[in-house]
Amino acid sequence: MATLRFDHPGSDDPGRGRRLGIDVGDARVGVAMSDPDGLLATPVETIARATGRRGPDGADIDRLVELAEELEVVEIVIGLPLMLDGEPGTSARKAGDVAFRLRRRLGEGVRIRMADERMTTVLAQSRLHQAGVDVKGGRRIIDQAAAVEILQSWLDQRRDALRDTP
Repeated sequence: MATLRFDHPGSDDPGRGRRLGIDVGDARVGVAMSDPDGLLATPVETIARATGRRGPDGADIDRLVELAEELEVVEIVIGLPLMLDGEPGTSARKAGDVAFRLRRRLGEGVRIRMADERMTTVLAQSRLHQAGVDVKGGRRIIDQAAAVEILQSWLDQRRDALRDTP
């Protein structure tokens, strides 16, 4: 597997089109999507993890590919949970594996990005709590909210990068 590192929006932006945000967890994958203009991230669904580190793609990867094709996405942003010291741990390797599998299945037509996702689950839980949502036992909601945080952060960085690009 390639070195795990963060991507940054910039000159290789694919332009207008929907984006998917993905939060890879041990048991579930949270999914969010953007509008075609890439301004706002919204929750889509939570998918049960089925694919191990080795072996064939499972139903989770199949569903992510199906969503990407159905929504005609131009970019997928996967949260890369590096440890606080910047080193990849087990969770980062799982996210990298999902990225590898999606690149292989979707080809060059969809850009696969890795974005900093440290603390997104904590932030998602906090925002849900502030909104009055009971998050006890609501892991599915938290996973989607974390995917929204990952994608919205990317969209905001993208907007700033495109504004600063001549």
